[in-house]
Amino acid sequence: MIQTFDTPKDRSFVAVDGGGTRCRLALCGAEKHISVEVGSANISTNFNAASLEIIKGLRLLSEQSGQPLEKISALPAYLGLAGMTGAGIAARLAEVLPFNQLRIEDDRPSALRGALGEQDGMVAHCGTGSFIAAQLNNQMRFVGGWGPVLGDPASAQWVGRRALTRSLDVVDGLVPASALSTYLLDRLGGAPGIVAFASRATPAEFGQIARYVTSHANNGDTLGQSLMQDATDEIVFVLNRLGWADGNTLCLTGGIGPHYASYLPANMRACLRPPAGAPLDGAMSLGRAFADEITTGAQS
Repeated sequence: MIQTFDTPKDRSFVAVDGGGTRCRLALCGAEKHISVEVGSANISTNFNAASLEIIKGLRLLSEQSGQPLEKISALPAYLGLAGMTGAGIAARLAEVLPFNQLRIEDDRPSALRGALGEQDGMVAHCGTGSFIAAQLNNQMRFVGGWGPVLGDPASAQWVGRRALTRSLDVVDGLVPASALSTYLLDRLGGAPGIVAFASRATPAEFGQIARYVTSHANNGDTLGQSLMQDATDEIVFVLNRLGWADGNTLCLTGGIGPHYASYLPANMRACLRPPAGAPLDGAMSLGRAFADEITTGAQS
């Protein structure tokens, strides 16, 4: 969505939500914003490509707003980016971006604030990757987001991998066959095909397998349902460790996240709410707070 930006006296700022699939940027005033979308911006996966996409987005904002890139670059900027693993990579990115006032964080705070706004609650975000987070008493806490090799339980790629493992268990005679295991074995060319697929598959390709898990589970497949329950149990464990209390708002986000709703215990299921907004909304909220900090500091 593109809106006009005609409030030069406002406390303006730039907000960026960069993910592994797309990067969205917004030029924000007091009441209106312009947003644009470019390609992937995971700064760990491909630093050069991600930085070029962000710069491309800034140029698009300049074109859409009619404001020079130099003026936009002088504004406070908040970036929530996939692959932001620490101060080193943040400093490296700051060197190649044109901003003078810049805050760079990973993409989890933007997703959490986007889903909950400023209210207390918890979020289980399960897309290709996953993390679970709490926003309580103005404090954010995050668990997970460590990637497909070391973490991301209940993510789509995690479910996809486990579905293939369980299908091989069927081949070994350890568990009974189901419609899901039969489908996956037939689709991928039996056990040799599954092994070959797994040796080259990306997290996103593993994640595509999860679509078959959810569809078969919805049709009553026992293997599919057990995989969905296993994933939900992982979520419930972390929510409890984060301090779950009945009455908390709970949002399930990401591509596979909402599919876990019916597998949650009743007390958590009763607290489910749709997300208040998208990660870009969260980045804009955090960007506004960053701009306020700068203004307050300049006035003190």
